Amino acid sequence: MTKVNPYKDSDLGKKEQVTKMFDNISGTYDDLNRVISFGIDIKWRKKVVELVKNTKPNTILDIATGTGDLAINLAETQADKIIGLDISPGMLDVGKQKVKAKQLDGTIEMILGDSENMPFADNTFDAITVAFGVRNFETLEKGLAEILRVLKPNGIFVILETSVPVKTPFKQGYKLYTNNIMPFIGKLFSKDKSAYKYLSDSAAVFPHGEALNNILKKIGFINVKDYPQTFGVATIYTSSKQ
Repeated sequence: MTKVNPYKDSDLGKKEQVTKMFDNISGTYDDLNRVISFGIDIKWRKKVVELVKNTKPNTILDIATGTGDLAINLAETQADKIIGLDISPGMLDVGKQKVKAKQLDGTIEMILGDSENMPFADNTFDAITVAFGVRNFETLEKGLAEILRVLKPNGIFVILETSVPVKTPFKQGYKLYTNNIMPFIGKLFSKDKSAYKYLSDSAAVFPHGEALNNILKKIGFINVKDYPQTFGVATIYTSSKQ
């Protein structure tokens, strides 16, 4: 079973640690994301939206929605209902404000919940997305199995997640940036000094590419494909349910 421990010196479980961490950084999360990713994460999310939009979904679930960036972008699909689910009340509070400011509260509902134990019936959603969230699951396989359960047959599941480039010099540059520069920027602007170190550390050990493809297939997803982005620093994965 795949687990990543964000704070090795904490007595809290991973789920509680992740919740606390994202609550702490919720106020600066959006701005820091833009700085740390040089704004490229906006382009990646647009690709996710296009993949989902092509399936013409009526109902969408955005897991680990955070402050709602992807859920808001998914409104472009013209889906009747979009639910953003997250375990962090602080992140959801920011997201709810953004949704209301864009007058999307009739379409997007932000819900506090656990991705590994979701309050939805089997076969509920036409499309499910997770952007930069699967590596925060306490138990990856359990979270993916829960996603498969609530996804409708023939529905699409799209993951956007960081990955480690395999080619030189991108691999070396990525390690230098994520191990040194990104945590330094996080320390300057975030009150949780460990948060951005965790984000880089967890990305480094999280299965990506063919390794994650194999886990998705093992859980029961079909039509599994991966699309590396920007020299491999992120990857989009698509799959569906039989």
